[in-house]
Amino acid sequence: MARTTDSDLAPRELRVLVAVADTGGFSAAADTLGLTQSAVSHSVRGSERKIGAVLFERGRTGARPTPAGEKAVAHARRVLRLLDVLTAEARGAARPGAAEGPLRIAAFRSAALHLLPPVLQRLRARHPGIEPRVRIVREVGRGTAGEVADGKADIAIATLGGSVPLPQGLVASGLFEEPYALVHATGHAAPRSLPLVDWVENCGSYTRDWWAAQDWIPKATVEAEDDGAVLSLVSGGLGMAIMPALSLVGAPNSVGITDLGPKRPTRHVGYATTSELAGSAVVRALVRELRATAPQGVSLLSTEA
Repeated sequence: MARTTDSDLAPRELRVLVAVADTGGFSAAADTLGLTQSAVSHSVRGSERKIGAVLFERGRTGARPTPAGEKAVAHARRVLRLLDVLTAEARGAARPGAAEGPLRIAAFRSAALHLLPPVLQRLRARHPGIEPRVRIVREVGRGTAGEVADGKADIAIATLGGSVPLPQGLVASGLFEEPYALVHATGHAAPRSLPLVDWVENCGSYTRDWWAAQDWIPKATVEAEDDGAVLSLVSGGLGMAIMPALSLVGAPNSVGITDLGPKRPTRHVGYATTSELAGSAVVRALVRELRATAPQGVSLLSTEA
């Protein structure tokens, strides 16, 4: 049987690293963990000695992870989560098919509002022991997948196939293809003549070539915070927008939706998780429900789980 060596980090040391990163300081981490500040400082120094790198920049305003610290904290979160999964799945081994425990989901806004509610309703009906926790994350930069890579989520509802590569160590699979449409105030005779309303998450690299080829689309006149604000502005007759189908679920009657034709842009929505968590009971249960759901206006992909 393998022995623990002096260079191994214990779970309590990992929890200290995460707490310092989350709270921004040694004192605040100590309060969170119920320890003294000196105990937290001692633990961090011990972890730095074992790893051989400085993990936090100390200053008057607190402590901030160094690049090495960011990596260490991300791995610490993932290791601690795996320990939780180990316990839950070992307890559930006597009940085949059962899944229980927390399930942390990162999703962009339209997925959280229009995709996840029916999925989670069925998930809880089949597995009442699962405790889903959904956090909305803007789908820019590393987006929702970055939350999984950093150990802050177990699974992400993410847009796939863009220019930003999937973070290292993650696995992903597609769920459905989501078409874009021209959105405008209902009854407008010439919606393409309207000014453009847009938001920062819209039209990533997967639609860039199509977007650049459309000489009728002007530069954005109004930049909104999210797709909900865009719909509100469009409904009020302040412009038109190019929006994906998931953002248009439940659009009011004052919003007209015009098909962009057979060459319309699409985006691929899927999920991303870690290779370690992909086989866990809670993640597999959620994936099964996601694959059984076809949101309004989209086409499910046939990829197997």
